Amino acid sequence: MTTTELYKELNDVNHSREKRLYYANLLIENPNLIPKALDILFMVDDKRSTRAAWILEFMCSKKIKHILPYLDEFTEKMNTVHLDSAVRPVAKICELLAKAYTSKENNNTKQALNATHKERIIETCFDYMINDEKVAPKAYGMVTLFLLGKEYNWIHPELVLILERDFHSQSAAYKARARHILKKIRKASK
Repeated sequence: MTTTELYKELNDVNHSREKRLYYANLLIENPNLIPKALDILFMVDDKRSTRAAWILEFMCSKKIKHILPYLDEFTEKMNTVHLDSAVRPVAKICELLAKAYTSKENNNTKQALNATHKERIIETCFDYMINDEKVAPKAYGMVTLFLLGKEYNWIHPELVLILERDFHSQSAAYKARARHILKKIRKASK
């Protein structure tokens, strides 16, 4: 399947879990389609890029290792994604990478995610926190920053400042996640 053929196929993807799962499994079974899905994801002004983001997120939720060979491209270009429906899954992929990287279990992500990748993820997640994004990317961003802050000790103080500064002007969902993260940071610093 070419990038053009996958692009046409993505027209059939909708919000349903069933469709996203079908195409995520297609990527898992045909890893040669992953770079094509990434190409479509990074057509950042095209509405179809959101559909590529959805299936990449589902793929990563099932098999995070499939994105690892493409971390250079993903982390280099993820900050260009700007359509709300695509930003959320990109932020979720960052969270999934951070969870795998900080997991107690040994896994491929620990070797594949290098300092440059982590720096790009950290920068993008801080952008989610300070820019006018929806709640979901902010929530995924704060979890990612909390997790990577275990390795980079400068992150937690910066994250606390942002969470406390923005707390009163944000939604109930943001406040709930922020309270949770602040509690974890305070516990970790004891």
